[in-house]
Amino acid sequence: MLILGLDPGLGTTGWGAIRAEGNRLAHIANGRIVTDAKRDLGARLVALDGALTSLLAEYAPEAAAVEEVFVNKNPQSTLKLGQARGVVLLGAAKAGLTVGEYAPTLVKKAVVGTGTAEKAQVHAMVARLLPGAKIDGPDAADALAVAICHAHHLGSARRIP
Repeated sequence: MLILGLDPGLGTTGWGAIRAEGNRLAHIANGRIVTDAKRDLGARLVALDGALTSLLAEYAPEAAAVEEVFVNKNPQSTLKLGQARGVVLLGAAKAGLTVGEYAPTLVKKAVVGTGTAEKAQVHAMVARLLPGAKIDGPDAADALAVAICHAHHLGSARRIP
């Protein structure tokens, strides 16, 4: 099963595609969707939607997973992050995908073994789980971690009678 993991953000949305076959994981691709901070909010959301639509068409995932959003110190940043997340959820839903949503602590626990792991630990463990993958920065590493978390949860759900 091809899974697309997404770490939404207005400035940068990380994405990662993996193939999960049983308990085997394989890296397909990863990257970042970057929007132009000089453009207005609407234009940035349209750019995010267009780039995501292209990704979905190119990789044709069978499932998607998105990291949940929690409140930041800056309410304006939280709102913009929520809007970007809405675009990502809508894009995956328009593609006919059911979207798994995971809290950052659950993703960290699934990948590293502890919900309090640092970003560097997540990045290192993703690289270990997907040998040979050239990871396009921390946002892409987070997106791959979300995809790995989703793969584990789908595998667990299939084993439950």
